[in-house]
Amino acid sequence: MPQDSSAPPPPPAPGPPPVPSISETQAEDLIHGICFKTGPPRLIGAELEWLVLDAERPEQPLPPERLRAAHAAARALPLHARVTVEPGGQLELSSAPATSLSSCVDDLQADLTAVRATLLAQGLVLRGLGRDPRRPYRRLLSSPRYDAMEAYFDRTGPAGRAMMCASASVQVCVDAGHEEPGVLGHGRRWRLAHLLGAVLVAAFANSPAHEGPYAGWRCARQGIWSDLDTRRALAPPLDAEPRTAWARQALDTEVMCVRSYEDDGPWETPPGTTFRDWLRTGGHPALRPPTVEDLDYHLTTLFPPVRPRGHLELRMIDAQSGDDGWLVPVAVVHALFDDPEATETAYRVAKGLADSYGGHPAPRNPLWRSAARHGLADPELRASAKACFRAAVEALPRLGASAHVRDTVGAFTERYVLRGRCPADDASTQVLTGKEVRR
Repeated sequence: MPQDSSAPPPPPAPGPPPVPSISETQAEDLIHGICFKTGPPRLIGAELEWLVLDAERPEQPLPPERLRAAHAAARALPLHARVTVEPGGQLELSSAPATSLSSCVDDLQADLTAVRATLLAQGLVLRGLGRDPRRPYRRLLSSPRYDAMEAYFDRTGPAGRAMMCASASVQVCVDAGHEEPGVLGHGRRWRLAHLLGAVLVAAFANSPAHEGPYAGWRCARQGIWSDLDTRRALAPPLDAEPRTAWARQALDTEVMCVRSYEDDGPWETPPGTTFRDWLRTGGHPALRPPTVEDLDYHLTTLFPPVRPRGHLELRMIDAQSGDDGWLVPVAVVHALFDDPEATETAYRVAKGLADSYGGHPAPRNPLWRSAARHGLADPELRASAKACFRAAVEALPRLGASAHVRDTVGAFTERYVLRGRCPADDASTQVLTGKEVRR
């Protein structure tokens, strides 16, 4: 669940690999064992990414020293959530796994109140936008992982730097579900997450672009993820058994970096080497044999829209504006996945979207592309969102949601979903100072 889902494993200690190398069969078995931990759905979590801006001059990039001071101040607070920093200085709060929506939301609200007050004392604010409109991109963090990641993504264009330094999201984590088929079975939840993912992209689109390769898109952040590389950010085929499909996807994706066991060794990898290639050769001529730790690390460099980490991590939702905008996707996803009645409605909606999803993986299929470009202006997605949000609103009292959560979700549904709009349609979405930011 979220406390561990986004942080990469620590760098290896100097010296020889801590465990023996692994075979291809062993790697497949390990992925099968860790990607879907099945059982009754009972936990929920969230990861909230925020842009950190100057309160008086939000359109101006912050000096690195101010960002670092802000991060240090947030980390020093006694919070429920885990505080991490993204490469461009985005601040992330990752909740602990919670046994109820109320517990998850209450803890995150308390943490955000504390963080906001601390940052405001430094003249800073948190802003929820899926894509930072400021240019140029500036990477704050320097580490072997991020140096290798940047070098890897630079081979295919600017999308990698944009993802690292200028994107922010609300990631919602739900349990994988039962092993057995049924309304809460893991196979059905896996399929539901990918088909409804486009509805979530459209309803919560909050990264509009007015120029560049994604000009006119409501969710330019999805365009960035789609353009990262040929495979790393793609969903596996939905017509295959989930564990098998994900294991194949993971092993057939190019290795981004190989951690060095020397203090100052490089982390670069020969271009075009998949993890399966590495396993089959027992070590590329330029690489040592792969270990279990290498496989674990490789899995942290895969960025599909739904990532199986034992639980399901839904990664397609833009960061949301306002003090409480973030709680709407958390509550809606929880309702649609964990309330049996709402889940039945969501699954009927999902089945109706299957043809539009087509044979290409998300986010490179017609359904997801339309969600990113048009938001809820797409008639099919608008009708689906209305059905799903109504089901979620009806489910929230059954799930014990507070009046504040119910009212916030209801207000979002009325303001956006029922009117066929998304946050990106607000004239103020890309406003950092009261005027549209242009570069």
